[in-house]
Amino acid sequence: VELVEALLTGKTRQKHPIGFTLDAGPGEPTPPQLPPLIVDADGLNALADLEAGPTLLPPLSILTPHPGEMARLTGLSTREINANRWQVARQFAAEWKQVVVLKGAHTAIAHPDGALAISPFADPALATAGSGDVLAGTIVGLLAQGLSTWDAARAGVYLHALAGSLAAEAIGPALLASDMAHRLPRALDLLRRA
Repeated sequence: VELVEALLTGKTRQKHPIGFTLDAGPGEPTPPQLPPLIVDADGLNALADLEAGPTLLPPLSILTPHPGEMARLTGLSTREINANRWQVARQFAAEWKQVVVLKGAHTAIAHPDGALAISPFADPALATAGSGDVLAGTIVGLLAQGLSTWDAARAGVYLHALAGSLAAEAIGPALLASDMAHRLPRALDLLRRA
């Protein structure tokens, strides 16, 4: 409990890898029995170090890599990924049986069944430090409200980008991730009224 509280409140600077084994004891959950996870940043780097990588996660978890993280996960170069972003997202979503949110200008959201959604936003303001944390938190919040991982990923990407655009409009390009987070309620209100 202390570890979870420390992770949620940010009162730890340590990395705590969480893994699964194939020989789970009696009554211990296996990945298919666990709820989907949202994996970003160091979680993605930890997966890249494992041979089975994202296939170890519960089905329909959400991975939110930027092209550099996607390169580590796939073995492709960032140049190859950026040249074929939509195809790469779709291919690995199917291969890993996970929802893939390949971040960048016009973020690609891919479902393992081949469905693909593309964000209409390409705002450089979204490339600020901590922006990915705001995105992951937005998606988690939508999952907590009962959305499927597919719907939460698509809505989360849209709300996050809209909040970033609202922040850039109000503050200019030198914004902080917290400026985006503070504009999420306004973005949600605008989306509900659309």
